[in-house]
Amino acid sequence: MIPGDLPTFWSFLTTPLAKSSRTQVWVWFGLSLAFAILCGGLVLSYAFRGEYLVDSDARQHVFWMQRFADPNLFPGDLITDYHQSVAPPGYATFYRLMNGMGISPFVLNKLMPPILGLIATGYCFGLCLELLPIPAAAFASTLLLNQALWVRYDLVSGTARSFVYPLVLAFLYYLSRRKLIPCLVMVALQGLFYPQVLFVLAGVLLLQPLVWQAGRIRWSRDRQDFLFCIAGLATAVLVMLPYGLQSSEFGPAASLTVAQTMPEFMPNGRTPFFHQNPWEFWLYGKRSGILPDPQDLPPLIWVGGLLPFLLVERFRVPLAVQLSDRLSLLLRVLLASLGMFWVAHRLLFKLHLPSRYTMHTIPIVLALSAGITLVLLVDALFHWAMRKQRRWLVAQGVAVIGAIVLLLYPATIGFPFAKYKRGEVPALYHFLTQQPKETLVASVAKEANNLPSFAQRSVLVSEMYAIPYQLGYYRQIRQRTEDLVRAQYSPDITKTQAFIRQYGIDFWLLDQAAFMPEYLLQNNWLMQYPSTREAIIQLQQGTLPALLPLAEKCPVLKTEGLILLSADCVLRGDR
Repeated sequence: MIPGDLPTFWSFLTTPLAKSSRTQVWVWFGLSLAFAILCGGLVLSYAFRGEYLVDSDARQHVFWMQRFADPNLFPGDLITDYHQSVAPPGYATFYRLMNGMGISPFVLNKLMPPILGLIATGYCFGLCLELLPIPAAAFASTLLLNQALWVRYDLVSGTARSFVYPLVLAFLYYLSRRKLIPCLVMVALQGLFYPQVLFVLAGVLLLQPLVWQAGRIRWSRDRQDFLFCIAGLATAVLVMLPYGLQSSEFGPAASLTVAQTMPEFMPNGRTPFFHQNPWEFWLYGKRSGILPDPQDLPPLIWVGGLLPFLLVERFRVPLAVQLSDRLSLLLRVLLASLGMFWVAHRLLFKLHLPSRYTMHTIPIVLALSAGITLVLLVDALFHWAMRKQRRWLVAQGVAVIGAIVLLLYPATIGFPFAKYKRGEVPALYHFLTQQPKETLVASVAKEANNLPSFAQRSVLVSEMYAIPYQLGYYRQIRQRTEDLVRAQYSPDITKTQAFIRQYGIDFWLLDQAAFMPEYLLQNNWLMQYPSTREAIIQLQQGTLPALLPLAEKCPVLKTEGLILLSADCVLRGDR
């Protein structure tokens, strides 16, 4: 005998949208939004806990936007000009408009992830209902999507890639609803905010007129499919045209042949790309792989991989009759993503990183597929258990365990994940902000990564800004770094002074341990450069850098293990 409350619970989980009450739909939708708000709120509670607190990637992608409020900041600075030049125009314009309304770029950077997560959740819920009109499936999909988004470091960064998720989901939602104008708007916005994924959307549109019928691929008989394809591709071309016409002073992009000779792309380099393990390289390499690291996705999201098998055996899955033909949209996204992944590898690095074409879209596909699959499996399980008490107990136990894993997974990890960096030396930031805006600081210390954001002053180089993809930019950074290391560890003061004059250095920031061999040996970034190995040999042989005695004579500030030297004092030497 079946317990009396189980059919009601079963019905609550599997009732189609057409038969669901308005209250039932709003309950599931409200729960979806509530979880997204909870995730965003947890991140916000941390983001505003201190004055000198900034997202790690914002130090690279947002710092230059301080020019919006003060165009005189970072005058003629190579690093700032480069990062401003590579910022997508829509992303930069949005931040500029918000700055004009009184919201500074760093504040907006913290506010946007919860807003974007909420928008993505809404579109995910609506899109899932287009694929399988079961509100419980939509809730499960949004829950898995949010877990995937907030445990990884994309949405929370508040950078251009954070906009990918709401834009892709909105595009797919409007495409599934056959809403042409909103769909084209999403195509245009994607190109303006994160153009790499626009190629994926274009691939989806290119596949739109193709359908699978009678065991073969055929042209669609629906004229709307061709309309969406032509109009969408035309919009994509118009948006991408300026990118193709403009020439960058920081090019060309590193080719595969060149990259294979650069230590920066090796496993211990600044931006590791090549890996000795082919599985890591092709499957989950951060920059080269198809998938995000499996540890960065909730376990239940992989259930989405079972959906194709359920479709093949759909006669065994009663609820499968509710599946929409629009489910093929997920396959188009997957094919377009994999196609662009292959093209990006073939044209390395002209289309930037291959992983960028799959690591954002595949979690979306998996979340939607997993939510649908879970409800299909639960419904099939309940049908299997009908009229047999023992089976009902098994079904109930499996459903409860699945619900626990789905709901409590975030509590087992550091969730949500945020990579904010706290400035630990406010005295240094305060001192530098009092200096002229053209001030230039030379340093190999890790603290140099923070100075443009917290002190609004330029650095000659730093690990954060040593990006090797555009050779016109990176060759200058590499030369600067080589010159800086040689000058810092040279036993000849005249060479150190010549370096200061050559680059117009105003201050020199040193770690107190900077003249120990271990300081250099433990720094993977500096170990890329021959000058570092030369400096280590000199230090191990007891050859003292000329800058060492001046570290006691020329400091203008000592704080938190750091020494800030006056370049003018170094130029005067012992006098």
